[in-house]
Amino acid sequence: MLHVVLFEPRIAGNTGNAIRMVAGTGATLHLVEPLGFTLDEPRLRRAGLDYHDLAHVVVHPDVDALLSALPRARVWAFTTRAPRWNTEVDWRDDDALLFGPEPSGLPEDVLAHPRVTGQVRIPMVPGRRSMNLANAAAVATYEAWRRLGFPGAS
Repeated sequence: MLHVVLFEPRIAGNTGNAIRMVAGTGATLHLVEPLGFTLDEPRLRRAGLDYHDLAHVVVHPDVDALLSALPRARVWAFTTRAPRWNTEVDWRDDDALLFGPEPSGLPEDVLAHPRVTGQVRIPMVPGRRSMNLANAAAVATYEAWRRLGFPGAS
């Protein structure tokens, strides 16, 4: 099972969309506090619709708690500054895909954390800043899931 990690997400709608996405892929969504919203915020519920019961969502107080909960996971940090594309990773079951908050991305101390396996980026046309967080998480998760052979899909 893949792990999708949103580090200190700020926009409820993006997190709601990520909940829908992990429900559809069987991944687990990990949220690292502080969050920029409450989990009962109407925008989060509206974006996630009725998928909350179908998704596995775990909230962690900080990045160290997250990493303690995933002792065997390789952690791939997504950043627009990475030289390596996410399509070049040999994805494994239990990998964690780590995304930073809107609009700043992952801070340097998280990118440099010793548990971060590597930094990757999603290919884009030059001169663009980045993708929407929910879209980036979906693109990356589906690519990793595809490379694993879509386990659990019908």
